[in-house]
Order: sequence, then structure tokens, then C-alpha cells
Amino acid sequence: MYNSNNNNNLQEKGKFLIETFGCQMNVADSELVAGMLQKCGYSETRDLNQADIIFMNTCAIREKAEETVHHRLDSIQHLKKRKPEMIFGVLGCMAQNLKDDLLESKPYVDIILGPDSYRRIPEIINNRKKQNGHEVDTRLSKYEVYDNLMPSRQDGVNAFVSISRGCDKFCTFCIVPFTRGRERSRSNESIIREVQDAVKNGFAEITLLGQNVNSYRTEEGKFPHLLEGVAMVPGVKRIRYMSPHPQDMDDHLLQVMSEHKNICNHVHLPLQAGSDRILKRMNRTYTKTEFLNLVDTIRDYIPNCSISTDIIVGFPGETNVEYEETLEVMNKVIFDRAFMFKYSPRPGTKAAEYSDQIDEVIKQKRLTRLIDLQQTHTLKANQRHIGKVLKVMVEKESKKSPQQWSGRTEGNMGVIFDKNDEQIKDIVDILIQDAQGVSMFGNRVLEKEMIHEVN
Repeated sequence: MYNSNNNNNLQEKGKFLIETFGCQMNVADSELVAGMLQKCGYSETRDLNQADIIFMNTCAIREKAEETVHHRLDSIQHLKKRKPEMIFGVLGCMAQNLKDDLLESKPYVDIILGPDSYRRIPEIINNRKKQNGHEVDTRLSKYEVYDNLMPSRQDGVNAFVSISRGCDKFCTFCIVPFTRGRERSRSNESIIREVQDAVKNGFAEITLLGQNVNSYRTEEGKFPHLLEGVAMVPGVKRIRYMSPHPQDMDDHLLQVMSEHKNICNHVHLPLQAGSDRILKRMNRTYTKTEFLNLVDTIRDYIPNCSISTDIIVGFPGETNVEYEETLEVMNKVIFDRAFMFKYSPRPGTKAAEYSDQIDEVIKQKRLTRLIDLQQTHTLKANQRHIGKVLKVMVEKESKKSPQQWSGRTEGNMGVIFDKNDEQIKDIVDILIQDAQGVSMFGNRVLEKEMIHEVN
């Protein structure tokens, strides 16, 4: 593990453990909290039995995510009974959204903090040495972006860098504006500094994160300007970003992507639904035709671009015909990958109030069919690479065999290949020979053997 806050001279005060649920934004937040705790003199452990502080960084985006956290809390509450002085905390979106329920049903939870209150953690921990009782802070901020705090990351290839917080889009199905507040962007300078720090500590790939990452804007410029600045940081081998909103994709962004080789030829472009009426009900601010035109524009600028997406089925009022429209869009685009979900009502959102909710059985049937279709599309997308040479970053040893590597293409697709003299974080040329499921298989091609290269 690497720690941006080097505290070798601090006397250890105890051990902490953070379990993270949900999206990459939560991963980045957990790394910020870990950095603060280490700066205060605490060390990280992965053993629950050794921990003096346990934080659950939670997700509220779907009901299932909340249920998972509830079950996890119940399963480890015995640790608090055995060690009453332990500090037990719930952080993040679920803390923000369900603080009353947590206070009532989980009395063993000491601290409940929303996503904008993490700077208070050192102060809260110190106060608990003087007094017991619950500490709750779920106030949302118009300004907090956690500038000037450096994360503590586990060793790895990819560093998640949060560039903005909150959301102003107010999609009717989404609880994020209520759990993470209004949209605000970090300074360009602080982001570049964090990227430089990550590279210095051995990370080869940077993923820029935001609820709507491409709506980033400061006095120094908008998202394309920031992306170009990150691309010019020495040592950054690959750059990704997620998740953009189709409304904020523009020619300038695509031009920057096409001009810098270390910006991956991959766009995660959430569709959500293929029906104009449902898109309007979702408040997605684009039509099916506009989405399809945007896909064409992306492929005009970046012909080899991989496109992935998010899709929700069973949104209130979705008819069979409207569901079929989503399948039609999928068949036109042929997404490389898709993250697919049944609609999950979130209390407080507009969509949860609609009277025409879809039966769970119908939602599940629609989801199953959607997944089956996407599996065929992913295989088809991978098979088109057979016989081509792709740039693959070595990420880890393959689970299939200790004699093989597992890596990813620019398009974020997995590739398995035999080990040679490569090292983790190397980018090597792989001749793709087969595609099965979501993975591709190939062999390394040395420069003198190169037949055809796909950037």
C-alpha cells in the first residue's frame, strides 16, 4: 500500500478498517478517509478483529445496495459487543439518506457521516475519547470538494481521481443530488497535483471521476481543458474518465481524445432507455435520435472507440413497445459492454411517486432478455478484434493460470495471454486469437513480428 501522507514518525494510535460499497466515487472517498486517518497516526488493517475503528462507506443508489449494507452491519455488530471502545461508523450516501433508520435500528453505530463531512473525522475521533454518544453530520455543502487532501491508495495499476462532486441533472430515478448535493468542481491545479502524486507513487493509469464527469468546469476551463492537462503529465500511460452525460459530450472533448494517445479510446455513454417518452420521464435531456447521432459523432472522431453504457429496464410506465425500443438501440449501436439494472424506486425521487410502477416479475423478464442480448453483443464486439494486434496493459496474474497475465485494452476489455518477460503496468502488443464470453485471448507479438497494429 502507498500512502501520500508519510507518517513514519507518528506513534501509532490504533488500527482502522474501511469497507467500501458502490461506485468508484466511494472508492475514492474511502481513500481520502484512509489518508486522513493515517495522517492522524492510525494504521490500516484488513482484519476486523484487530480494528479499533471500522467504517462502512455505503451506497444508496439501489435498494439492493442498501440491503447489502444492512446485512453486513448486522453480521459484524458482535465485534462492538466484544470491544465496546471500538468506533463503528457509517459513511456515504446511505448515511445521508437513511440516518434516522440507522439511529433507530443500529444503535451500535457510533458515527453517521454524509459525503461532505469527512474532514471532521479526526475531530470526531478525538472527541469520542472524552465522551460517548452518537455523532451525526449529514449536512450537504455547496463548496466541499476535498481539495488539498491526498488519498491513501492500495498498490495497483489504476488511480481513481475525483474531479467533481454532486449532480445538477436531477434524473427522476436518481438519488445522487439528494445524497451528494449540488455539483461543484475541484480546481485544475489540485487535480493535476494529485495525478502527479499518483504517478510518482507508481500508478500507470488515471481514471477521472465525477457524477457527471464531463460537466466539470472552473475558471481555468471545462473538462476538455482538464483532460488535456492530465494527458500532458509525464508518466501517465493511460487516462479514462467516467461517467459522462450525453448532454455534455462535445466536439472539443472528442478532439482532445483523438489527439492524445494516452487517453483511452473508450467512452462510457449511459443510454438508460431507448424510448423518447421514457427518456423524457427520466429527465435525461436527450432523445433517442440525439443519442444515436452522438454515437456516430464519437465513431467519426475515434473510429476504433469502444462504447459502453448503462441501461435501466422497468422504469415506471414503460410499455412492452417502449422496452423493445431499448433493444432496437442496442442492436444499432452494438455496445461493447453494458451495466444493466431493474428500476429500483428511491424514496424522495420523482419517479418513486409515479403510480404506474412495473411488476417485479415483468422487470426481471425484461432484464434477463436484455442481459442475454448484451452478451451476444459483447462477444460480437470482441470477435471483431480476432486477427488484430491490440495494445494491452498488464494488470495482474490471470485467475485461470499462474503462467498467464490478465490485462485490458484501451477499450476496457479483458485479455488473457501467456507470460513472457512483461511486468505489471507494461503496455504490450497482443495478437488476438480468440474471444469467449467477456474475455479475449491472444499471444504477445514482438516489434519485429508486428503484422498490424490497432491503437
